[in-house]
Amino acid sequence: METYRTIAEKDDSLETLYEIQKSKFITHLCHTDSEEEARSFIQAMKKRYYDARHNCSAYVLGEKGDKQKSNDDGEPGGTAGAPILEAIKQQGLTDIVVVVTRYFGGIKLGAGGLIRAYSHAAALGLQAATILEMTPFQEITVTLSYDQLAIIENYLRKENIRTGETGYAENVTLPLLLPPDQVEKRLAELTDLTSARFTHEKGRLLSLPIEV
Repeated sequence: METYRTIAEKDDSLETLYEIQKSKFITHLCHTDSEEEARSFIQAMKKRYYDARHNCSAYVLGEKGDKQKSNDDGEPGGTAGAPILEAIKQQGLTDIVVVVTRYFGGIKLGAGGLIRAYSHAAALGLQAATILEMTPFQEITVTLSYDQLAIIENYLRKENIRTGETGYAENVTLPLLLPPDQVEKRLAELTDLTSARFTHEKGRLLSLPIEV
């Protein structure tokens, strides 16, 4: 599991507008986890803007961004979908779909003008989005006695360590969320703090968002 960047927006509520030579370029984008979701979002935008001349799109999927597709939707080949895709790649984003809707203003922009317009419209949308860095965390469940809890909670706050929901039974269970390369270090620190009077169990490897 690797660190990768995506966006927080999971619906079509974010909208940006770019106007040039009387043509309007409306950008919508959305986090997506599959090609099916990406295609569904594109179709929803085409349905909403059924009267527009073009609804051009691109999406990138996968932790490594290795699934990519773009569509010019009637614009000259390579003048719309490819610039949108390139704008996504320049931001290093994945698991994202972007649709740029064009209402033609009557003045032709030419191939170069179209490329610049679609690139700029996509970039405006991406600049407005909330960027998340999806980071791997190892879940480690620590079990300890109640008399150790205050010391450990203070340590967790001081070190800004993520935790899950604490369990209170005969003993206390604390689900810790640690960067994989910090697991051994943190367990050694806990050993020192508790004089080795705790047990731990390795859980899932998770990918959690950090806003950037």
